[in-house]
Amino acid sequence: MKKLRVGVVGLGHRGRHMFLLAGDKFEFVVPAAACDLFPHNFYEQQWRCDRSIAEAYPDCVFYENYDEMLEKAALDIVIVETGADVHADFIIKALEKNINVLTDIPVVANLDEADRLWKAAQKSKAMVSVGANPNEQKFTVMLREFYKSGELGKPYYMEAEYIHWSLPRSEEKIKLNENGDWRKLLCPIRYCTHSLGPLLTVLSEDLRRVSCMGTGQHGPREEYDPRVIKDDMSCAQFQTESGVVVRLLRNGRCRAKIGHHNYRVFGTEGYMERIERFEKPVIRYNSQKSDGELHEVGGEFMPPAYAGNPDAIGHGGMDYAMMDKFLRAVQNGDPAPISLREGLAMTLPGIYAEESSKRGGEVITMYYPWDKEWKTKI
Repeated sequence: MKKLRVGVVGLGHRGRHMFLLAGDKFEFVVPAAACDLFPHNFYEQQWRCDRSIAEAYPDCVFYENYDEMLEKAALDIVIVETGADVHADFIIKALEKNINVLTDIPVVANLDEADRLWKAAQKSKAMVSVGANPNEQKFTVMLREFYKSGELGKPYYMEAEYIHWSLPRSEEKIKLNENGDWRKLLCPIRYCTHSLGPLLTVLSEDLRRVSCMGTGQHGPREEYDPRVIKDDMSCAQFQTESGVVVRLLRNGRCRAKIGHHNYRVFGTEGYMERIERFEKPVIRYNSQKSDGELHEVGGEFMPPAYAGNPDAIGHGGMDYAMMDKFLRAVQNGDPAPISLREGLAMTLPGIYAEESSKRGGEVITMYYPWDKEWKTKI
């Protein structure tokens, strides 16, 4: 089995986790190089890690300069785990050297980045796979199977909620890294990939129109990051060309101790939902193609194919499943498990939705780099 030399850029908690996952759980991976602005993130034990990268992999070389790492480390793969506001340029530089990339989501921060990244990917011999781990969860797997079997029928209305309990800034005890948590600087609706990704797996068309509204700010001033003005919550309604409606609710500030990820999918023949309340997630579904009864199973994240695998760790096993499929695709020369097109299709709607919110809910038509009408201005 061919050994794969893997590097990582961005040693925040996510970057360290993904690099250790690849290096520890896959014997054909060589953890060759790591890059970060801050050397101590490589040499010191950090949050939620039982050892430093330097201790875990003594032969791994640390770089403060990304270009130098790409030039000298002879990598097969780069894992891009910088803040989501600066993913694109790191991906593009790797692609220009024909180095395969696993990048986290959201993939890009603006339409210009989407344009440049799409063009770079078309020219490169390397693969870009998108780290949308919710696309590996049990609900998404079941939803795809439900759809392919015909039991769902044609989906015509879907909705998702990503409601993340948030503490007042004065009570925050964990500093993720020196760059802070990039999510605090985003309009809530921009972090839409975890919600749209699973739903888009059963749609044969892109989201085309959006109207979004925000709630304004309703907490004490000290609870908000002074660098950005954003709503406590955002609600967007998307629509496809054929008329499928998708509603998404996202929060930036919330005191409701309820579940993170909820989904509901209505089809012409059936229905499926994942509801998470008080740490007891369930998946419910029914179909007129079978007995018509409402069935209920556990809504845990673990992908069914990896259940019982002791190596399947990270976000309930989703991280492992995602990494396993990506590494094996690189080894075998297969297409990306989650393509760049899929990643942009779940990222760009958040950028358009934010603009709609700024315009008071104005309906905006969305285009993508593969559309002939594509442009980098809204």
